[in-house]
Amino acid sequence: MAAALAAGTAQPQFMASTGGSNRPNEPLIENIEYDQIVVPDEKSWKNLFAYMGPGFLVSIAYIDPGNFQTDLQAGAQYKYGLLWIILLASFAALIIQMLAANLGVVTGKHLAEHCRKEYPKVPNFILWILAEIAIVACDIPEVIGTAFALNMLFNILLWCGVLITGLSTLVLLLLQQYGVRKLEIFITFLVFTIAACFFVELGYAKPKSSEVLNGLFVPQLEGSGATKLAISLLGAMVMPHNLFLHSALVLSRKIPRSVSGIKEASRFYLIESGFALTVAFLINVSVISVSGAVCNSSNLNPDDHQNCKDLDLSKASFLLKNVLGKWSSKLFAIALLASGQSSTITGTYAGQYVMQGFLDLRLKPWIRNFLTRCLAIVPSLIVAIIGGTAGAGNLIIIASMILSFELPFALIPLLKFTSSKTKMGLYANSYLVSAVTWMIGSLIIGINVYYLADKLVVSLRDNHLKVVGAVSCGVLGFAAMLIYLASIAYLVIRKNKAGTQLLALTTSGSPGAANGSGDSLVYSLPREDIVDMQLPQRQRSTTSDLD
Repeated sequence: MAAALAAGTAQPQFMASTGGSNRPNEPLIENIEYDQIVVPDEKSWKNLFAYMGPGFLVSIAYIDPGNFQTDLQAGAQYKYGLLWIILLASFAALIIQMLAANLGVVTGKHLAEHCRKEYPKVPNFILWILAEIAIVACDIPEVIGTAFALNMLFNILLWCGVLITGLSTLVLLLLQQYGVRKLEIFITFLVFTIAACFFVELGYAKPKSSEVLNGLFVPQLEGSGATKLAISLLGAMVMPHNLFLHSALVLSRKIPRSVSGIKEASRFYLIESGFALTVAFLINVSVISVSGAVCNSSNLNPDDHQNCKDLDLSKASFLLKNVLGKWSSKLFAIALLASGQSSTITGTYAGQYVMQGFLDLRLKPWIRNFLTRCLAIVPSLIVAIIGGTAGAGNLIIIASMILSFELPFALIPLLKFTSSKTKMGLYANSYLVSAVTWMIGSLIIGINVYYLADKLVVSLRDNHLKVVGAVSCGVLGFAAMLIYLASIAYLVIRKNKAGTQLLALTTSGSPGAANGSGDSLVYSLPREDIVDMQLPQRQRSTTSDLD
C-alpha cells in the first residue's frame, strides 16, 4: 500500500479539470502529505470506516435549533399531523445527499464548481447570491438558538446573547486548532444527550402508536398555518447549503479511480449518510411526538398550557421535566448551545465552498464566518429587541421557509448534473432515481407555490387598502411568483452544455480507468483547495503552490 502511494508519479491519476490552469496536464498537488484518510485498495466492509465523516458532519444541520423550533411548534399545534413531512423530508434528504456525494466522487468537482462551469455569468452570479442568502438564513436559527441557550444558562438578555454569538463561533473555530475531531465528538455527544432525553420522555408522554403511525403515513394539511409549518419543516430538513457541502466534503478522501473503487465509495457514502440521517429522523420524530403528546394532554397545568400556545425554544424545557426535573432547563440549554455552534461550523465550511466554487474566491474561515454571522445578526438583533422571544421564534420559522423556497435553485442543478451522461458517464442517475428525485423536487416546488398563492389571495382579500393599492399589490405579488416559476423553469429546461473532463495525469497512460472501461487501481489525491478549507491538518512536508 505504502509502496503504491510512494510510486504515485508512476501511476496515472485522474482528477477533474478545474478549468483555470494554464498547464492542464500538471497535477494540482505535488509532494504533499496531509493527515487525510486513504481508502485501502482491497474490497472489505472495513473500508466503511474510511468514508465515515462527511455524512455525520452534514447531518448536524438536520438537528439544529431551526429543526427544534419547527418540530416543537408542529407538535404543539398539530399534534402528530405533520410527522409525514418529516418522513418525506428525511427520505428526500437521503436521496439528495446521496446524489451530492456521487457528484463529488465521480467528477472530482463539487456542486458550486459545476454551476460556475455550466451556467453563463449572470445566472451563475444569481445562483451564488441565492446560495449566500440560504447560508445566512440557515445561520439565523443558530444565532437565535444560541441566544436562547445563553439566556437559559446565565439569564443574559436575548439581544445581548445575539451579540455574543458574533464572537462565540470565532472562538470555537480557534479551538479547532487544538483538535477538531475531539471537539466535534463532544458537541455530537451533547446533542445526542438531549435526543436521549426526548426518547426517554416518550415513555412518560405515552403517545398513541396508532396516532403516530397515522401522522407518519397519512398526508394532511389543515389550512395555511399547517402549510406554513410544513414548508418550514421541509426547509429545516432539506437545506440548500448541505448539497454544496456534501459534494465538497467527499473530495477530501483518497479513493481508487476505478469502476469498483467509485462504486464502493458511492455505496459506503450512502450507508454512512443513511445511518446519520436515520438518527436525525428519529430525533425529529421524538421531538414532535413529545411536544404533541404533552401539549395535547388533558392533565396539562395552566402555565404549561399557555406555553404550548406559543411554544419556542426558550419555553421548551418544561417538556423534559419528567426526565430531568429542575435540571431540564440547563441541560436543554447546553444541548441547544452545542447544536447551534456545531451547525454554524458546517455553515462556515459550506460558505467557503460556495464562494470558491461560484466565484473562484477563497477567504480565511474566520473572515468568512464573521461576514456571514454579521449578516445573520442584524435581523436577529432587530427582531430580538422589538419582538422579544416570540418575535425571535417567528424569525426562525421565516428563515426555515426561506430555505425551502431556495431549495429548487440548488436541487435542480444537482438533479440535472447527476442525470447527465456527459458529466457522470456510467454513474449517471438511473431512470428510477431520476423519476423519484424529480417527483420530490416537484412536490417541494408545488407546496411552496401553493403557500405563496394562498397567502397572496388571503392578504388581498383581508387587507384594508383601496382598490388601486390592492390591485398594485396583487400585480406585484403575482409578478414575483411568475419570476420565481420562470427562474425554476429556466434551470429545468436548459440543456447541460459543459461536460466533465477527466484529465489523465500520467507518465505511462491508462485512459481506460478514467472513463470506467477499465478496473485498474488508480488513486485520486484529495483536492488541496478543499483540504485547506476543511478541518485543520498537520502538514508533514513542503507544499507547492497551486497553478
